[in-house]
Amino acid sequence: MELNKVNSLVELFFEKYKEKKEFKNQPFLKWLKKNNSDFLTWAQVKNNICLLSEHLKKDLSKGDRCVLLSENRPEWLIADIAIMNAGGVTVPLFTTYSEKDYEYILNDCKPKICIVSNNFQFKKIEKFISNKIKVISIENFSQEIENIETILEKNFNNETINIFNDYNNKLMRKDLACIIYTSGTTGNPKGVMLSHGGILSNCEGANEILETLLIDGLPVFLTWLPLSHSYEHTVQFVQISLGAKIYYAESLEKLLPNMLIAKPTIMTAVPRFYQNLYNKISLNFLKQKGFKKKMIDSTILLGTKNLNKEKLNFKEKIIDFLCEKLVRKKIKKQFGGKLKAFVSGGGALDQKIGEFLNSIGLQTLQGYGLTETSPVVSCNIPEKIKIETVGPPFKTNEVKIANDGEILVKGENVMLGYWNMKKETNEIIKDGWLHTGDIGEITKDGNLKITDRKKEIIVNLGGDNISPSKIENLLCLEEKIKQSFVYGDKKNYLVALIVSETEQNRETIENYLENLNKSLSSVEKVKKFKLIKEEFTIDNGMLTPTLKLKRKKILEKYKEDLEKLY
Repeated sequence: MELNKVNSLVELFFEKYKEKKEFKNQPFLKWLKKNNSDFLTWAQVKNNICLLSEHLKKDLSKGDRCVLLSENRPEWLIADIAIMNAGGVTVPLFTTYSEKDYEYILNDCKPKICIVSNNFQFKKIEKFISNKIKVISIENFSQEIENIETILEKNFNNETINIFNDYNNKLMRKDLACIIYTSGTTGNPKGVMLSHGGILSNCEGANEILETLLIDGLPVFLTWLPLSHSYEHTVQFVQISLGAKIYYAESLEKLLPNMLIAKPTIMTAVPRFYQNLYNKISLNFLKQKGFKKKMIDSTILLGTKNLNKEKLNFKEKIIDFLCEKLVRKKIKKQFGGKLKAFVSGGGALDQKIGEFLNSIGLQTLQGYGLTETSPVVSCNIPEKIKIETVGPPFKTNEVKIANDGEILVKGENVMLGYWNMKKETNEIIKDGWLHTGDIGEITKDGNLKITDRKKEIIVNLGGDNISPSKIENLLCLEEKIKQSFVYGDKKNYLVALIVSETEQNRETIENYLENLNKSLSSVEKVKKFKLIKEEFTIDNGMLTPTLKLKRKKILEKYKEDLEKLY
């Protein structure tokens, strides 16, 4: 299938279904939270999309918004494509939004329909829904609310077979497909308008990266990032374009046992996941002694050499072969045994973590993007990984560096604009170039390297620019440090909030910080810190749904404490 010739995300699904006869009964979607072992086949999913979209057409005109509030499950994908097939625009909502965010978004996008998964999710938005908004549930919890199962049964008995053979062929690449609201690290969320063509161009770039990993059969994905996240939202269409089998994980806590069931070939995640993974594996490695310890040390050393394309001598090749059989193979088995690659996005992956995971046999490809670019701009290529970079830009978009170092992006993947925000749109898109707010450079290999975040840079009293996220990532490599927040704008040195379980860890943290400071430049050194027990979470408003620090919120609570450190 030539993705550059596909007109819409709806067409992508239906034409992929028609591409191969064996797709009809091929397993497609499976939610691991359900006890039954049955998958939904491609044919079942296709029929459900047709039936649901036929029902939605009664209330949706072209361009009408339809809110989708649900945890990850097969009905999420079915509803998303059905909404677009009916001519509507999907507005995904995070299940972890604050009440204020739900109220703002519903008032801002003015949906005709709200699709909710269950009563628990419905309660979050119930008081913000007017009588003019129709509510449809996935699970049956109220006689007053239609549910999808009943809709499908009723329509299947009434509709003629024609609806199963047709789809909306009036949709074009430039048409609005979805409005994805940004996490809102500062102020209210912004509604990012993404086109069918923008997401399709991202699929095209992703396929080029992944095709070398998928030479032995169709891929298997285990999805756990919220589908309301622009990253995972686009990944579902990459999965469709590859004809993949998709498992939906039960939860983050059950991810590892779920991996043993699903045996994924590819997994996408954000840096926080890889940081936790690094800490767990490192802790296990530290417990090993004797021969096992020597083999682990050799695995990391030689794996890093392989990653950096350094030649191994004859003895090292033999040891590396043993490491592959005795260490890396065992590690891969813990993740299902068939994993070809982790893909990291949604934030900066610490270089040390990237090197470590790749060295122990867990190939990790770091990419870069933002919601406003549908979302991926670039990604590392298997066998050509440059861990300190985010890989070469996709061929479907252009990247250039402005005079002040800001990364600019142009292409079909660039958003149509912010919903109801013309001024903000014009501020970020100038002459077709999206101003990302990130600082970077293009290396001699043609890879993109991110060096700073324009808005988050600390400018100290001496006028030096300091990246807090770089130091925060380094601090969190110590297992006793759960989270950190670095502060020091217009100050003569840096201080930090450090989240740790107990005051008894203070001495360990002090020693770690002392050693860390030796590797940092004079302006990057953290001179003092305050230990706190309360974690930064989505629930307390200090983390975004994509697990980024809400700096403004953290400062509101802890500024006085931080100022006392000066």
